Order: sequence, then structure tokens, then C-alpha cells
Amino acid sequence: MGKFRARRAFAAAAVALAAVLGAGGWAADTQQAVTGPPPGSAAWTADTALGLRLPDPATADPAEVAAFFSGLTPAQSGELAARHPLVVGNLDGVPVRLRYRANALALAGERDREAARGADPALTPRDQAAARTRAERYRTLLDGGRQVLAFDPRGRGQIAEVYGDLATARRTAVVVPGSDIDLLSFDRAADPYGTPAGMARSLYEATGRTSAVIAWAGYTTPVGLGLDAATEDLARAGAGRLTRLLDGLAVSTRPEAPATVFCHSYGSVVCGLARPGPAQASGVVVLGSPGMGVGSAADLDPRVPLWATARNGSDWIGRVPDVSLFGLGHGADPTGPDFGARPVPSTGSHGHTGYFAPGTASLAAYAALAQGR
Repeated sequence: MGKFRARRAFAAAAVALAAVLGAGGWAADTQQAVTGPPPGSAAWTADTALGLRLPDPATADPAEVAAFFSGLTPAQSGELAARHPLVVGNLDGVPVRLRYRANALALAGERDREAARGADPALTPRDQAAARTRAERYRTLLDGGRQVLAFDPRGRGQIAEVYGDLATARRTAVVVPGSDIDLLSFDRAADPYGTPAGMARSLYEATGRTSAVIAWAGYTTPVGLGLDAATEDLARAGAGRLTRLLDGLAVSTRPEAPATVFCHSYGSVVCGLARPGPAQASGVVVLGSPGMGVGSAADLDPRVPLWATARNGSDWIGRVPDVSLFGLGHGADPTGPDFGARPVPSTGSHGHTGYFAPGTASLAAYAALAQGR
């Protein structure tokens, strides 16, 4: 009997993996998660120009960072942003507008560096073309006064952008994306509601521009549908980064109204493993979810309401089995009747990336939740 159960378990795991891979094709290259403190942290901690000990990005929590910056003059803060833009721009707890300024400096520096590489005859034509693509991406992020809350050029690149005013908005929302999102695919004209920027813009407009919305591509996502998408390693690394973001928002926005977190596809695994508490989130909303890495809503903080969006009939994620065996799969379906999530309608939505499209019942519900209703 034991052997029979083992065979069934192995068979279920194989079915889960086959379904995940068959939904969109095999992705052979696994991703190395970008973790740890921001780039440039070693130079930051060694900086004694102000005669002060700077908070260690690897160990200081956002509240400590916020307390440190509250004791600086504007001139001192500006000096640190100019000398260490990648640290100041990515350090949760730093005043939001100072982060915008620091990230603009970091983007300009990386734009110039990649533009030079794009004309470097020592590089291959392929590397030159990749450098020019990155330089153009950085240029677009500098246009039009965009509010870049985080920018990390390491790996495939990470970024977070704010729509609205975090300082004055009564409510805040965070969009956590799924697979195939990075610095280059963060915002695109094709399939706009499948990108964190497109989702955030749509939600911001749907709230009547009353809630600030953060498009957060702040973790290393899976590429394609392969082992990375079927396992939780990248989600676990992303959960730590999401937790730090939410802790930072708690000290830099209205603490009485923590963010509502919207988690799409593999991003719902990130949110499930992060398990935000009431000081970090007013609620968690999952959509197009393959599972949350937990058995039910009871495994999450009961003080944080959980909503699950009804899966539309054309969403391919419905073909992924609701299992978690031998490290494959992400567990129970959050939309299932026994999971314990509150239902969100999705009438009018289409496909895996259509839940934030204007005119859908899901977007209307998301706007209400983002406004605290």
C-alpha cells in the first residue's frame, strides 16, 4: 500500500510539472535570485564624510533607516543621494522623494554607462545591441517625471514605480507581478494589463486617482514556464524583499492604512510566502493564481483579509493541478470553496492577464478594495 501511495504521489508531481511546462513551453535556464543589500552598499558603509555612522543596508530595518534620515539636514540627505544613488534609491525607510531623486541619478548614470558600452568596439555586436536596449530603457524611465521608487540594474533588472502621491494619498496599493517581468518588460504596449506598470496605472485611474499605486517588479521572476515557475525558490527570495517593501511603506506612508497588496500569477506565491501581517497590509488580493504556497487561508495571518479573484474561462492557469508534491506545484486553489478566501468577481475579463482591464468586474472590485471599501 505504501508503494502504491508513493507511485501516486510521484505521478501527481509529474502531472503537475507537465501541466506547468505544457501551458507555455519549457524554460531551460533557471534564474539566480538577486538578494541582499543594494549595489554599492560596501562604499556606503565605509563613507564617513558626514562624521556619522550610516545604517548598514544589510541589517538596519526600515524604521531604523527612517529614524536616521529624519536626523539629517536636507543638504546632508542630498549629499548621500548624490554619492550613493543606488543605495539611497533602494533603501526602504528613506524618504520617498529622496528615493525618487536618487533613482533618477542612478538611472542617468546607468544610461550613460550602457550608451558607452553600446558604442564600444571591443564588445560583440550582440552585446552592443543589448547595451543600447538597456540605455534606451533607462532613458524612457527618466522621461516625464516618473516616480521611480526602486531601481536595481543587477541581473535582469528590478524596478518599482509609483502612480499618485504616497505622501498625501489616503490609501496605498502594491501590485506584485508573476513570471517574465523584469526591467525591460515592466512596462510594454503589447499586453499592457499583463505588466505591473499597466496594472498599476489601470488601478490608479479606476480609484479616481485617489489611491497611490506601486508597480513593484522588485524580485527575480521566473522566465517562461519551467522549473522556476513550478517551484518556490524565487518566490521565497521575493517574499523577503516584499516584506521589506511593506515594512518601509508602513513607516513612510499612513501607518493606520497599510497597503492593499494585489498578487498576480506567480506573484501570489510570493505573497503567500510573505504572509503579511496587519501592520504591513490591509488586505491581500490574488488573481490568476496557481496557488499561494499554503494549504488554505488559515495558514496566513487571519487579521489580514484575503480575496481571491474568480478565474475566467480563458485563463490557462486553470490547467495547472492544485498540488504541492516533492517541491513542485503551489498547493490548493485560492478560489476553491474550502480555501477560505473571500470571492472577487471577474466578469468581463479575458485570459491570464485581463483582470485589470477597464470595464471588468474585477477591476471595479480592485478599485473598491484599494480605496478601503
